Amino acid sequence: MILIGLTGSIGMGKSTTAAMFAAEGIPVNDADKVVHDLYRGEAAAPIEQAFPGVVENGVVNREKLSGQLSGNPDKFRQLEAVGDPLVRQEEKAFVEGSPAAGADRVGLDMPLLFQTGGEDRVDVVVVVTCDPEIQRQRVLARPGMTEEKFAMILSRQMPDGEKRQRADYLIDTGNGMDAARRQVLDVIAALRADKTRES
Repeated sequence: MILIGLTGSIGMGKSTTAAMFAAEGIPVNDADKVVHDLYRGEAAAPIEQAFPGVVENGVVNREKLSGQLSGNPDKFRQLEAVGDPLVRQEEKAFVEGSPAAGADRVGLDMPLLFQTGGEDRVDVVVVVTCDPEIQRQRVLARPGMTEEKFAMILSRQMPDGEKRQRADYLIDTGNGMDAARRQVLDVIAALRADKTRES
């Protein structure tokens, strides 16, 4: 099995690209969705203990959590200490269950792949990218997004240029989704032809 690490900064089109891989028969574990589910489940109690007042009716209120984090960025490490082991556990279960479903190539959608050492857990890294101005337009068009929030998010993410240098493959979504889909198909063809990375 080849494990594909899929990453990219906010607004680059990573989720859309992940869906393209999935449409071609490569299952992708979505770390953001895993976190969303955990915030409604087993992560809620330990997060409430670490950040009192952020859980409502058993569900983490992301706006309240974000408010506490923005006041003290150092608390991100505290949040990661709670969430990362749970996310890793879900990721492991997804990978282990994929061969039974007939998959020999599996994608792991990890926004902070490089920052969390995720490249050591995958065989290849695919970085989704686009022009910074396109990224900015996409992100600022999101509901509730501000320049300040965008700046804070970017400050926590590895610069796109560095990610590109460390990638095995690049998917540029800046020229439209049809062009991006062709790049995805090229990557999949290369990975299916590559027997040297089988693990």
